[in-house]
Amino acid sequence: MNGTALDRASIHRLIAGNLPGQRPLVEGWRSLEEQLQPNGFDLSLQAIARLRSAGRMGRDSAQRELSDTEPLEFGRDGWLHLPPGPYLATFSEVVNLPLDLMALGLPRSSLLRSGVGIHSAIWDAGYQGRSQALLTVYHSAGYHLQQGARLLQLVFFRLSNPVDQGYTGSYQGENL
Repeated sequence: MNGTALDRASIHRLIAGNLPGQRPLVEGWRSLEEQLQPNGFDLSLQAIARLRSAGRMGRDSAQRELSDTEPLEFGRDGWLHLPPGPYLATFSEVVNLPLDLMALGLPRSSLLRSGVGIHSAIWDAGYQGRSQALLTVYHSAGYHLQQGARLLQLVFFRLSNPVDQGYTGSYQGENL
């Protein structure tokens, strides 16, 4: 059915990558059993960085400038304490969207219940890459985070018609 969100079985089939000429929908996952959800797929944390400078957004792409970042190191136990503020989270998994799927990323509710948000944009049809999102710690006590933790659930939507041309923006193939 077109124009609907994909269920667990449909996502699993696309991850299995059994379609000729098509990459698996998601690659590099740790545990399919844990990450595959009834209505989406959980992306896990590979790296996190502190935002260090102001960014900039003009009317066209040539006037766009991203904030500088400073990578943060996890402890030997794989944990990190984040004080309140904004951070750039890089996910472990690579997403490969075919021309008839798009995705939306939403935070796992456990983050929200602890005063932490994940903010993301639309994953356009045809996008391929290891995505990033804004993780914001709102709680005054900060937040403890472990590398590999599942942070964001991608919900996939089948388009009513495949796009003629997939995503071609500057983030195509990011972090690969």
